[in-house]
Amino acid sequence: MPTSQTLSRGIRVLEIVASSPVHLTIAEIADKLGVHRSIAYRIIRTLEQHHLLNRDEAGHIRSASGLSVLARSVQHDLQATATAELTTLANELSMTAFVAVWEFDQCATLQSVSPLNSQRAIVHRPGTVHGMDVGAAGIAIQSHYSQEAWEAMDTTVAYREAATQARLDGYATSENEVIQGVTSLAVPIEQPGQTPAALAVVFATSTVDSYEPVIDALKLAANRISEKLAH
Repeated sequence: MPTSQTLSRGIRVLEIVASSPVHLTIAEIADKLGVHRSIAYRIIRTLEQHHLLNRDEAGHIRSASGLSVLARSVQHDLQATATAELTTLANELSMTAFVAVWEFDQCATLQSVSPLNSQRAIVHRPGTVHGMDVGAAGIAIQSHYSQEAWEAMDTTVAYREAATQARLDGYATSENEVIQGVTSLAVPIEQPGQTPAALAVVFATSTVDSYEPVIDALKLAANRISEKLAH
């Protein structure tokens, strides 16, 4: 299927800027994009005109307000409903809490909240994407379906054996799959008329002795989110 190279490059620039911990120069963005500086400049100027990027005092490129407007429109009801629950979970458990959704056969983090007073929390930013074949969130999303129902949808992602167990347990666990030494726990969120999502936390494995209190907190929060979305 043919695609637009220019559009693809523009989207990639947004991804590069959003994922960078520091503001980048145009030359640095061009290098990461693999194009001449003049091409990167034209793409960035276009994105600036649409208020998706702007520049700091040194001329480095940063995300702009237009991205926030676009982000708020993505699964708006889920984001609005989940915000308070994510904040409570993150601060009560001292872990980063996030909501993940199934997009184009990948697991994408829609929203995340880090605890206020914990230096040990694992950073997990909105927009983080990985395959559905790794991580607890993907397992929890799959667990909404039986293996037969999943395979009937003809996705490119195999049904994980762990999803069958997660259907019985009501939660999913993943250790060392995305990052070595890191564990994630996740539970499904029911969304009427929408693809299932997952509520999850991520933490350094060595910092938690018992998963039970974390799982209980996740289930209660996911139930409250699901109930609010149903009304």
